[in-house]
Formats: sequence, C-alpha cells, structure tokens
Amino acid sequence: MRVLHELTPETRFNNPIVTLGTYDGVHLGHQQIIRAMVEDARKKGSESVLLTFHPHPRMVLYPDSHTVRLIDTVDEKLKKLEKLGLDTVILYPFTSKFSRMTAVEFVRDILVDSIGVKEMIVGHDHHFGKNREGDFQQLVELGQLYDFTVKEIQAFDLDGVTISSTKIRKALAEGDMKTAAQFLGTPYQLSGTVIHGNKLGRTIGFPTANIEMDQATKMLPELGVYAVKVELNGRRLDGVMNIGKRPTVQQTDKISVEVFIFDFSEDIYGETLTVSFYERLRGEQQFSSIDALKEQLINDEREARAVLAALV
Repeated sequence: MRVLHELTPETRFNNPIVTLGTYDGVHLGHQQIIRAMVEDARKKGSESVLLTFHPHPRMVLYPDSHTVRLIDTVDEKLKKLEKLGLDTVILYPFTSKFSRMTAVEFVRDILVDSIGVKEMIVGHDHHFGKNREGDFQQLVELGQLYDFTVKEIQAFDLDGVTISSTKIRKALAEGDMKTAAQFLGTPYQLSGTVIHGNKLGRTIGFPTANIEMDQATKMLPELGVYAVKVELNGRRLDGVMNIGKRPTVQQTDKISVEVFIFDFSEDIYGETLTVSFYERLRGEQQFSSIDALKEQLINDEREARAVLAALV
C-alpha cells in the first residue's frame, strides 16, 4: 500500500477510484465502503485511493477547546487500511487554510486536478468542504461537470444501529468494550512502551508493566479494570489492565495505564506492548488497606481468566 503525505504535480494515479473521510477507527461501516471500492477497482484495473486527513480536523478547527480523542493512532489506522487491500492512502495535511476551501474548490483542485478522480465512492450522508457544505447530490452534479461518476454506499447497521466513530467513542467512555468491539469488528487496542513505575505491585505479588502511550491523542477507555490480551514480540498473553489514578496508594490526577500479565516474570522495560480489551471487570475503587487491595486483585485475576478462557 502506497502512503502519500502530500500531492505534487509529479504524483500519478491509475484511473483512481476515490473515497474520503477521517476514517477514525476504520469500523465496520468504513470497511464496507473500502471493500466495495477495492473490489470495484480490481474489476476495472483501477487504483483504489483513500483520501484522509492528518491531524484530525477538530484539532485544527478548535485548537483550544477540542475534546476529541482518537480511536486509532496514525500507525494503527494505516495497518487496518492495508489489511483491507487499499492501493493508496493519502494522509492529506489538514490546515486552517485547507478548512476554508469550498466544496467546489476541493473537488476541482484536489479530486480532479491533483488526483484525476474517475469514480467516487462515499458513505451515507457524507459531507465535505467548508462548513461541510458539500453533499452527495453536489458530488453528482460536479461529477457531471468534471467527468467522474459517484456511488453512494448505504449506512452499515448492526442490529438496527448505524455504526459511527462517535458511537464507538461513547462505548469506550462507558467502558463498554463489547459494543466497541462489535462496531470495530475487532477488540479495541492500545500500544505503548513499558516504563518504570513505583514497583508496588511486585511487593504484593502482582507485578505490573506500566505503559507509556504511543500518542497522547489516543482515547483511553473509562477508568477501571479490564480483562485483556497482550501482544509481546509475537506472543499473545492473558492479563488484567488497570486504567486509573491509584486512589488506594498514590492518588494523583495523572492517569496510569498498567497491565498485570499472568504467569509472567520477564524483564520487559523498553519493550512495546499492544493490549486488546475484552471486558471491563469493575470500576476504579479505593480500598481501606493494601491487604484489601490484594484480595480484590486476586478476584480480578480469577474473573479475567474466566472471561478470557471463554473466548472463542
């Protein structure tokens, strides 16, 4: 898969079929659009192209007040897109100047002049351009003017619910990992580097790997304790993850992310872990003593083992 960070006069495309959007999460709705585009492109000997944006538009439009957290880092998004068979992804720089481009200017200058679009595939209720003024009907009219066709893919419904990145963020904010996984088509993941912590866990028989996140903009699920699987150098290991402020031993405003890996005692400082979330076991709690905390951790491990053993 080719990844472009800019469009220049030298950039060439092969009769491109194009879709566009932020595509945060690359959820089942996104996947439906991309698969349709990839299949269409292969039948016609064309190039499948996704035009997406970096950074996220809200981070540019509302720099002082945006609260958006991303479902995927850029690397996570690109890995998902590559698995779907895309030929090319354009990570177009989203700037204040770009945000003021009208729908007509965007189609003429970017889609037609820079990419040479032959066919557009868009999702249900897609909008684009300054103030989101462009829509499917306008794309059809501009396609007639600039000689490209437009196809609309209907919304992807799961049990009567239309999937969206906003609904996935809501599920994550509530710790509802099962709904998030259903909408994404895979368990929610985060990655980071193992760093040194206060090492309290090892003194009570629960040594944890403290994780420093890859990107600060990545969304964390609701505070609490989760049954997880951990990827480490090609291995898949079971564990319990805690996301919280350590109210029992070290109350702080900073949120810590740490995972206790079952039956594991290796030194992994500096290693990268990828954690997949399966179920929230409980919310964050403050305990009356370290012994009470230890007793709860034993229960957490027992419950997590049962949850993970039941996975098919």
